[in-house]
Amino acid sequence: MIAQCGLVVNGNLAPVSSQVALLEAAVKAAISRAISNGEISAELPATITLERPKNRDHGDYATSVALQLAKAAGKNPRDIAQIIINHLGIAEGIAGLEIAGPGFINITLNRASQAELVTTILQATSEYGKGTALAGVRINLEFISANPTGPLHLGHTRWAAVGDALGRVLTAAGADVTREFYINDRGNQMELFGASVEAAALGNPIPDDGYQGEYIGDLAQEVVASQPTITSLPEGPRHTAFREAAYAVQLKDQQRVLDNFGTHFDIWFSERSLHEQGAVEHGLEKLRTQGHVFEEEGAVWLRTTDFGDDKDRVLTKSDGSLTYFSSDTAYYINKRERGFDICIYMLGADHHGYVGRLQAIAACAGDNPEYNIEVLIGQLVKIMENGQEVKLSKRAGTIITLEELVEKVGVDAARYTLIRYPVDTPMVMDIDVLKRNTNENPVYYVQYAHARIAAVLRNAAELKISVDLKDFDSTQLRHDRENELLGALAEFPRIVASAAELRHPHRIARYLEDLAGTYHGFYADCRVLPMGEENPTALHTARLLLCTSTKTVIANGLALLGVSAPERM
Repeated sequence: MIAQCGLVVNGNLAPVSSQVALLEAAVKAAISRAISNGEISAELPATITLERPKNRDHGDYATSVALQLAKAAGKNPRDIAQIIINHLGIAEGIAGLEIAGPGFINITLNRASQAELVTTILQATSEYGKGTALAGVRINLEFISANPTGPLHLGHTRWAAVGDALGRVLTAAGADVTREFYINDRGNQMELFGASVEAAALGNPIPDDGYQGEYIGDLAQEVVASQPTITSLPEGPRHTAFREAAYAVQLKDQQRVLDNFGTHFDIWFSERSLHEQGAVEHGLEKLRTQGHVFEEEGAVWLRTTDFGDDKDRVLTKSDGSLTYFSSDTAYYINKRERGFDICIYMLGADHHGYVGRLQAIAACAGDNPEYNIEVLIGQLVKIMENGQEVKLSKRAGTIITLEELVEKVGVDAARYTLIRYPVDTPMVMDIDVLKRNTNENPVYYVQYAHARIAAVLRNAAELKISVDLKDFDSTQLRHDRENELLGALAEFPRIVASAAELRHPHRIARYLEDLAGTYHGFYADCRVLPMGEENPTALHTARLLLCTSTKTVIANGLALLGVSAPERM
């Protein structure tokens, strides 16, 4: 059960999960009364946008709803704002209302009302910040999708962190999320992989177009150790046996590395299975019924140009062989037939061309490409160490792997750093910075705030100061720094909701850094523990509970990023 803040709407406390939601309800109720009285001739807005003003002299929240209503109502926005204020003033817990600029309404809350947020957070605990905006929506989230032909490298690592965090954020917004890894286990690269491992095991030169990394020799040794007679097989069966054995070993290793990184998949989907189970033929037949398949020059095509693609795509070549695009179409149709409402693809920087064609596939299948499919493109990551860029080249064997990155900086630092930047921009990871336990290291800065609060609470327990919610007196929290911290905590549900809506988990990280800074400012200006022989007071208890609620929000935010919240550092 989630506690309410101190605002009263129409004489009743409404059960809401955040202060912002309750304020929205109060503003909506005020507008509804004004419409009922004939003072505003417009429809009640579906949502009310509330912002935190950068200048706190402008109040705790601001809304532009009067400007939104002005055109339909045929009135000046400032006049609309005054009408709303006249009705909103009856809501308890609001200390001040003013009109600013062309018609913004600035709202200042009663300090005790704002402080009741502590109760909300501490009763909700790990549920604080979660919402229902995506309730009932089934989402298939596909990310990484590497070839099972080598270790996961830095490009995969970015998606391993961001994709997992996005899945957590979407779940927090109420969605039913399935995380899926698409195994590219069909095609020429698998044949080259098998041939490379086979050559290494036989002591022969690796094919020029094969895989040259040192891991190929390690795989060869492991395969031979597990199947001692494999080298004596006839050439054809031997090649197949090496390919399949090396595939199994490499895939298992990828799964192990991802598990250690805190990234877990619900489904590992094999591309081969689409062909082995007839899904490609089924998908082609479905597209035919939609009227977008045609034949030309002996080949079978999908007319994706009908839906914005730059050219039509071949499904079946003139020699009867299937293209990789046929797998793409079958896979999308397979996802939709499994009951997913939204299919999110997270692809690498070299896959920009896939955006239009995947959207066209959805349209050709009779779906809404603006809703049923989303394609996110991640940009490259550059690694710096000792002032030098570490170059990446998978086939030359000089790659930085996910496992090596974790060995250098740890899981938390790697995940947090990869997540805190928008994925559509290139990023630089400085290994030297991530090894430092200083405020220069963002993950350390946030985790330290959590550990610092934990230390304060341990000291309070030694002093036998109550941190029981039943002893909380919200009227004690009147300092500007307390109000600033409460305002930051109130923002968390909105930040989570926007991160889910925009598919931007980096917003959680940036919020946590701001929250940590706000907490450190509060702690510097507001004494939390009594000094010397001073007796504990209700103010100490209130501030300790504010600290506890801050610790809860930091932990909840870090959990959405898959990063630990340490009690000691």
